[in-house]
Amino acid sequence: MKYLVAGAGGFIGGHIVKKLVEQDHDVTCVDIKPLELWFQKNKSSKNYSLDLKDLKNCEEVVKNNDFVINMACNMGGIGFIELNKAECMLSVLINTNLLMCCKKFNIKKYFFSSSACAYNKDLQEKTFINGLKEDDAYPANPEDGYGWEKLFSERMCRHFLEDFSIDTKVARYHNVYGPYGTYDGGREKSPAAMCRKIISAKINGTKDIEVWGDGEQTRSYLFVNDCVNATLKFFDSKFNGPVNIGSEEQVSINQMIGIIEEITEYKVNKIYDLSKPLGVRGRSSNNDKIKEQLSWEPQFKLKEGLEITCKWIYDMMKNRSNSKNVFTLR
Repeated sequence: MKYLVAGAGGFIGGHIVKKLVEQDHDVTCVDIKPLELWFQKNKSSKNYSLDLKDLKNCEEVVKNNDFVINMACNMGGIGFIELNKAECMLSVLINTNLLMCCKKFNIKKYFFSSSACAYNKDLQEKTFINGLKEDDAYPANPEDGYGWEKLFSERMCRHFLEDFSIDTKVARYHNVYGPYGTYDGGREKSPAAMCRKIISAKINGTKDIEVWGDGEQTRSYLFVNDCVNATLKFFDSKFNGPVNIGSEEQVSINQMIGIIEEITEYKVNKIYDLSKPLGVRGRSSNNDKIKEQLSWEPQFKLKEGLEITCKWIYDMMKNRSNSKNVFTLR
């Protein structure tokens, strides 16, 4: 089949393209970043650097495809999304343009990558909370900027399904991590940031690392291989969502640091900075719906995924590389 993957130069998008190519699909890839800044670039796909906030660009890449997978948005870790709310909200133009093009060119199926940031913040004020169910997004009170963009775009997908019979799929991702993604520069998420800080301390023979907040804030983290497998299984299903794609293994930042210390065999001193952006106090996924609809659950425990991620980041740092390197795949 012919797939368009928007945001293909990003972290999850790059992994999805790799999987689709391995399955012998015809894949068109597009990302706003210049090709030399893509995290993964596949020689077997058609690769374009275009801004999908421009409707004409969307029309050019959507036509002649069967399916569209939209991973494109302006995002990063909590430090980025809390300080760039307007930029994050502009991603609504990408989803809008792509949906209009799907209608125009009779695209069979459309996937939108939403986020756990769409959930009501009032339910996330304690550290260890019950997993968030899909219905918990309403009454609406998502994270400002990024979360509102995701929730609004979810509604647009729903109405294009209802009004134009486009088979739209909406998944809410919960803190996806793994190799071939951002681990420095300000857009990295907490697993990659903690791996980098502890590895850097080990390489340099230092002990102190900065931790945002008191380290007791909690999340559940999903390894990228599990994310890709769940996404494509969901995409091939008759279910439309929204559905959580995440892990139910909830840990605090301090607990995650402890796991990384075990992996790296290196103990650090945590220096807490309470002035940094923290996001919600606690967040975890409830996977009842995806188990019921798709019989899916994660295969990687957090420690297993962090071992793979740490090794990759360590190799990158030992080679004095950074997370802007492009990995070209055959």
